Amino acid sequence: MVSVDAVRTAVGIVGNVIALGLFLSPLPTFIRIWKKKSVEEFSVIPYVATLLNCMLWMVYGLPIVHPNSTLVLTINAAGTVIELCYVILYLVFSDGPKRLKALLLFLGDLAIVGTVSAIVLIFFHTHERRSLVVGILCVIFCIIMYLAPLTVMFVTLVSTVQSSVIKTKSVEYMPLSLSVASFCNGLCWTIYALIRFDLYITIPNTLGLLFSITQLVLHVLYYKSTKMQIAERKKKGEVGLTDVIVVDSLKTSASAPSQ
Repeated sequence: MVSVDAVRTAVGIVGNVIALGLFLSPLPTFIRIWKKKSVEEFSVIPYVATLLNCMLWMVYGLPIVHPNSTLVLTINAAGTVIELCYVILYLVFSDGPKRLKALLLFLGDLAIVGTVSAIVLIFFHTHERRSLVVGILCVIFCIIMYLAPLTVMFVTLVSTVQSSVIKTKSVEYMPLSLSVASFCNGLCWTIYALIRFDLYITIPNTLGLLFSITQLVLHVLYYKSTKMQIAERKKKGEVGLTDVIVVDSLKTSASAPSQ
C-alpha cells in the first residue's frame, strides 16, 4: 500500500512542475516586450510580488528554518532566478516613472527578505519559532502574489484607463497564461498541504485558487470584447498609414515641376 508521505511527495513533485510553468507563463509577455522594446501598459507588480514570494518561501524551506522542505526550497530557488530575469528585463525596457517604480519595488523586495532573514536567524533559535514567523510572512506575500495580476483590474481604475479591465472590458494586459498557471498551481499545492496538513501552505494557496478563478472568469467575460478592440486598433492603424501615404503622394504631386 502506498504511504501518505509517498503520495504527498508525488503531489509535491507535480506541484513543482506546475509552479515552474507558473513562473515561465509570463515568457510570451516578455518576448513581446523584447520585440517592441517597451513594457507598454504591462504592470511590474505581478513580477516583483512573485519575486518577493519566492525569496521568502526559499527562506522558509531552508533546513535551519523548516527542515524537510526540499521541494519547497528547490522550486522557489528556481522561481527566484526566473522572476529576477523578468524584473531586470522590465527595468531595461521601461523608462521614467515606470522604471523608477520597478526599481523601488525591487529594492524593497531585497530589503524585506534581508531584514526578515537577519531577524529570524538572530532572535529566534528553534525551528518552530522560525517556521512560525517566516510562515506567517509567506502566507501574506503569497496572497499578494496571487492578487497581483488583479491590480490590472483594480489599481488602474484610478490611474490608467487604457489598462483597466473593467472600464475597457479588455484583458489584453492580464495574460491568460498567468491566470491558468496560477489556477493549476493553487489547486496542486492546496492538495499537497491538505494531505499532511500545513497551515502556512494551505491558506495562501486556497485563496490563490479563488483569486485565479476570478481572473479566469474575467477572461471568459471579456474575451470577445478584447479581440474586437485589438482588431479595431489594428484596423485604425492600417487606415492611418494609408492616409499618410495618400497625403504624402498628393504633396509630392503638387510640388513636382510641370513639364
